[in-house]
Order: sequence, then structure tokens, then C-alpha cells
Amino acid sequence: MTLKGRMPESLFHGLKPVVGMIHVRALPGTPASELTVEELTDLAVREAEVYRASGVDAVMIENMHDTPYVRGTVGAEIVAAMAVIGQAVKAESKLPTGVQILAAANIEAMAVAHAARLDFIRVEGYAFAHVADEGLIEASAAALLRYRRLINAEQVQVWADIKKKHSAHAITADINLGEMAATVEFMRGDAVIITGSMTGEPPRAEDLREAKARTTLPVLLGSGLGIDNLSDYYAIADGFIVGSSFKREGHWANPVDPARVERFMSEVKKQESA
Repeated sequence: MTLKGRMPESLFHGLKPVVGMIHVRALPGTPASELTVEELTDLAVREAEVYRASGVDAVMIENMHDTPYVRGTVGAEIVAAMAVIGQAVKAESKLPTGVQILAAANIEAMAVAHAARLDFIRVEGYAFAHVADEGLIEASAAALLRYRRLINAEQVQVWADIKKKHSAHAITADINLGEMAATVEFMRGDAVIITGSMTGEPPRAEDLREAKARTTLPVLLGSGLGIDNLSDYYAIADGFIVGSSFKREGHWANPVDPARVERFMSEVKKQESA
């Protein structure tokens, strides 16, 4: 990466990619599971079609319907299903594709990305520990990158959340966002993600600036972005991960709404040309 905060040209032609979230319905073996892997894949592929048609730059699959989440690891059935779904989504969207597996199942996400030929994973608990609603999430960078090397998956980028949403950070209260961002870079991460305190809530603009001041890695906004506040963040962030704003009625659990995606991407084009 030659420019501060620049997203890799191998993945993105533009400097500020918009990543559309595909929240896969509840997977096999989880409390809310109702669908077969084939049915789950069909639903995810439909959303990938919407994103591709609307001009989104990348997509990411996530098992957010699997509540309550298992802490730090998941079963083989989850890994297998996400690999099948991820491969189909990448083939349909023809876009850079990522995966996150909750909660903090970072090694499993790397295995899925490698098997499905995905491009990046979103991880929590990469540098420093925090307390999530699943329990204590410990730092995983050393094990994760050694596993990536072991399976020859060096092409899979690692995008790391810091001071992650839905978590308590009292145990790192003396470490600010800038220090955490610098540590992600020191630990060979590929990008930093900043969120608000909950899904659908944006971070403070000051948080993004603080992180960017301490790292040369791209800093992405990871929650709470919509048409109404895009102009507040567009000049600051290096990329945007969008979920709730792309869904019907603005709720993450609903299907992707093509009209909402198209309106958002139209506003992005205005910001690009401003």
C-alpha cells in the first residue's frame, strides 16, 4: 500500500469502497435455524445480485442470525455452510467478497475465505481483549496469521475491528483508539474498522480521525452509515461497511431493499464528484 489509507488496488478501483452486508439467515444447528443450506444460499445470492446491480463495490457475508453466538469458535457445520454460501455469493456478485463469523471465530472465517476464494475477513479481538455479550474475547492476531500462513491463504486480507460494538472495553480503558489502530498495523493487519456502540449506530467522527492519525492502514466506518449522515463521514473514512441502511425499513434483520441501495449509491456518486 503506497498511500496512507488507500484501499488495495488489487481489490478496489476506487479509493472509498462501499461494502454491502449479506446477513445470512440462521445456519444449521443454531436456535433459529429453519432453512436448508441450499435455501440459505439462494437467499444470499439474491442479495448479491441486488448489490451488483446497484453498483456496490464489495459484499460481505455474516452469520448474524445465529444468536446467541458461540464464543471464539463454531462447529464444522457452520464453516461448511458459510464456505458454500460464500463461494456462490462471490460467483454471482463478481465483486470482492469478505466473511465474518460470529463471535470472534476468526480462524474459521479464514478457513472459509480460503476454501471459497474470498478476499478478506472481518475479525474481532485481533489486538487486545474485550468483554462481549458472549464473554471474554481474547486477542487472536498471532494464531490467526500463523494459521493463514499454514494453509497458504496469504491473499486473504484481515480487517480488524477495534473497540468493537456490542462490547465493554473497561479492561482497555487506558488505551485509546489511536493506539489500538497502531497496534493492528504493528500486528500486520490490513485495515481497521471503527463502529458505534451498537449495530446501526455510527461512531463519532473524532474516533475515525483519531485512528487515522496513528496508522497508515485504511480506516473503514463499520456501522450506522446512511444517506442522512454520509456527507459527515465521506471525507474522513477510507471505506464503508453498510448493513442496516440497505435493508427494508433500515433494520439489519430484513432483506436488502434495492431502492435503498440505489439511493445510497447515488448519494455516494455525488460525494465522489463534490
